[in-house]
Amino acid sequence: MMSRQSFISSLVSLILFFSILPLFISEGLAEQGSGEIKGPIVITSQMLTADNKTNTAIFERSVVAKTTDTTIYSDKMVVLSDKDTGNVTRIDAEGNVKFIKGDRVVVSEKATYLADGEKIIFTGEPRATEGENVVTGKKMTYFMKEDRFLVEESKVFLRKKK
Repeated sequence: MMSRQSFISSLVSLILFFSILPLFISEGLAEQGSGEIKGPIVITSQMLTADNKTNTAIFERSVVAKTTDTTIYSDKMVVLSDKDTGNVTRIDAEGNVKFIKGDRVVVSEKATYLADGEKIIFTGEPRATEGENVVTGKKMTYFMKEDRFLVEESKVFLRKKK
């Protein structure tokens, strides 16, 4: 059974979360047909620390960020937003990062989404798989709008055509 202090703490966290939620969820972040993030971003975690003064939210433990076509898992995620528009400008994910879009999966230790440039940079032994094909490298950059990857120090294992 939940103690009174734990209940109040959870309630305050929920109130804070719902007061900043509009900063981090915006409909139509991207147009249909491109590689951009589509639809709202819904982020869940076991713990949330929000700071309205710095427009940041820190999600910790079992973090899952979902859009209509993409899911990102990590141990910790820091979301920064523009103070004027509330739009997400940057997301830093770290610890057991897993990015899934369709049958494409990228795992790494860290990932950074940059709204300016519409890209995700994967570091910390990134490994991408699509079907049986595997690409590894030192650093992977996914350009969302163009739906293409740039891999530094790449090693490719082609096992099966699409």
